[in-house]
Order: sequence, then C-alpha cells, then structure tokens
Amino acid sequence: MLDFHTLAEFSRTNCVSICAFLVPANLLATVLTIILTALHRPLRQIWQAAVFASIFALVMVMHVYSWFAIGVVMLPTYILLWLAITCLLTNLAAILWYRRFANTPSLSNNA
Repeated sequence: MLDFHTLAEFSRTNCVSICAFLVPANLLATVLTIILTALHRPLRQIWQAAVFASIFALVMVMHVYSWFAIGVVMLPTYILLWLAITCLLTNLAAILWYRRFANTPSLSNNA
C-alpha cells in the first residue's frame, strides 16, 4: 500500500530532480494545448492535451503541498505553486475559448 508520508518524503528528498522535470513539462504541455487551440484542432485533441498538461500541474501542486505540510514557506514554493495554478487555468481557458469560438469563422475565410 502506498503511504502518503513515504511519498511526501520521496518528493522532498528528490526536489531538485522533480522540479527539473515538472517545470519544463508543465510549460511544454500547456503550450501544446495553446497551439492546438490556436490551430483549431478537434475538441478531443484539445481535451487530451489539456488533461495531459493538467496532470503535470496537479503533481506540481502536490509536490509543493508536501513542502507546506512540514512548514517550508519560501519564495520557490510560492513560485512553483503559481506556475502550476497558471498552467491549470490556462488549460481550462483554452478549452472554454475553443468551445466559445469554435463556430466563429476565422479571419482568413472572410477574405
């Protein structure tokens, strides 16, 4: 059985390597969602990219909360939390934007 304490301790012990992976992964996956939305790809592809990106963001939030649980309140923890929340909101905004403007003709079709 997976023990939360053991998982949190692993997260704090390997913080540098976890953050070295999660920060670029969050940014790249969120940019992929934005690109797919801008290219008017099907909603299914945008949902897949957004869910994939949101997984990275949620793992980042859990990693930061493992530091908050032991009382570590420093600037890097707030920056990482801000990054994760920004990525989550951006993915949500991409889905909502696509749903709102999916039937709107693009500017290139009007010319």
